[in-house]
Amino acid sequence: MATTIKDSAKTRAAKAAAAKAAATARAKALKETRTGSAVSGFMDFVRKQGVVGLAVGLAIGTQASDLVKNIVSSVITPIVNLLVGKEGLSGLTWTVNVSDRTSTFDFGLLIDSMIKFLAVALVIYFVIMGLKLDKLDKKKD
Repeated sequence: MATTIKDSAKTRAAKAAAAKAAATARAKALKETRTGSAVSGFMDFVRKQGVVGLAVGLAIGTQASDLVKNIVSSVITPIVNLLVGKEGLSGLTWTVNVSDRTSTFDFGLLIDSMIKFLAVALVIYFVIMGLKLDKLDKKKD
């Protein structure tokens, strides 16, 4: 009978210790949930998902867009205007008359937009290759 009393005392002590440990763990988890856990979770997300790199890329991309637009408008467009005339490509139109209806197709503007698109693509390509930015994005083996 003395063994049974000892065993039940040990069991009660173990249960009490387990309950105290569980209560401590819950209190700690609750405290972390309120303050540190959200911040540390956010910081882990930023580190793992590359959000900082995305933000930097967005800022640089915005400025690069302005740079490319300026290069095209100050270099490419004047060259095209020299080649095709004073009006540039905007003067190239095709007018179609069908009985009393008239329609004008501004294919010069379409050609101008296509040339600007290709010029922008070339400028971006040469900037990326010239600065060797394509090497930065590759993962290390």
